[in-house]
Amino acid sequence: MSDYVHTSVSNGTGFITLDRPKALNSLSLAMVRDITAALMAWRDDSGVAAVVIRSSSEKAFCAGGDIRFFYDNGRATPQGGSALVEDFFTEEYALNHLIHFYPKPYIALMDGVVMGGGMGVAQGGPDCRVRIVTERTKMAMPEVNIGLFPDVGGSYFLSRAPGRLGSYLGVTGVTIGAADALYAGLADHYVPAAEMAALSALLESTAGAALKDAIAAFAAPFRAAVGEGKLAAERSVIDRHFGAASVAAIVGSLKTDDNAFAQKTLQVMATRSPLMMCVTHELVRRGAALDVAECLRLERTLVRHNFEDGEVIEGVRALVIDKDNAPQWKPSSLDAVDEAMVQRFFQPVWPDYAHPLRHLD
Repeated sequence: MSDYVHTSVSNGTGFITLDRPKALNSLSLAMVRDITAALMAWRDDSGVAAVVIRSSSEKAFCAGGDIRFFYDNGRATPQGGSALVEDFFTEEYALNHLIHFYPKPYIALMDGVVMGGGMGVAQGGPDCRVRIVTERTKMAMPEVNIGLFPDVGGSYFLSRAPGRLGSYLGVTGVTIGAADALYAGLADHYVPAAEMAALSALLESTAGAALKDAIAAFAAPFRAAVGEGKLAAERSVIDRHFGAASVAAIVGSLKTDDNAFAQKTLQVMATRSPLMMCVTHELVRRGAALDVAECLRLERTLVRHNFEDGEVIEGVRALVIDKDNAPQWKPSSLDAVDEAMVQRFFQPVWPDYAHPLRHLD
């Protein structure tokens, strides 16, 4: 294991602890490989009945992929490291697929920041997932803010959120809390931060085979305390506007609405990459008709196009490197984005037999 991922087995449960607190547990390629190795080792191990993934810090579960790494290596030649970017996304998406179909309960303690790649390692499939949030949870698929798109299976799980919530969350990249995560189907249980020590004790003391039911029983009394979030309150507004056929149409619809939420949404969208909002809208639309493996293969294609286009390099520069928060998006306005620009991102990069994720099913 690397310095940033610690694993252990206790009482029939495999524990994965992310421990890169200074970077909010941003995933490196080595961390992706460590998590994958542990899950593959435990998959057929009769001594492991459940898996828990957590953070060593209450500040963040995982803030996503290491975007500084993307910037440094994404501008390089293969000799200078760009091949590592290719490896990262191929192996990260393969890990997302492994997690989705994991044959044992997969328990994610989504305390603190949970964004991008952090969602990818938390969103197990319906047969295995146990996703726990607290009042400290800050959840988002914020990729459009850095000129990327919601990947790590986002085209699958966002497209399956109720109504138009997935399109709203992907196109705007906004951050939500515990109540909204539960409402959108992106979390299963709420546990107050004050009870996390008791939950940790439960995880350690309960046999892995009984853990899923024990967590449900432990969390049940707290469900009402989470309250109502903004998504439930604004659901009709979101569904009305984000049901439009394009991002330009969404913006046009929002402009006719003097509702404070609608106007705030317009302000947020004005800061995002116009091109990648449009790509995201199309991606979520397509994802609704695809299975997990197909979604991940499509996203892998989009990543290649995205780094060739350079929008993500500029977004990371503005947000993380120079920190001027003034990205020079290309195109700079939504009006300048045409359909051909969007569809280019969906053009196959490899023949089916050579796709890096061809083995996923």
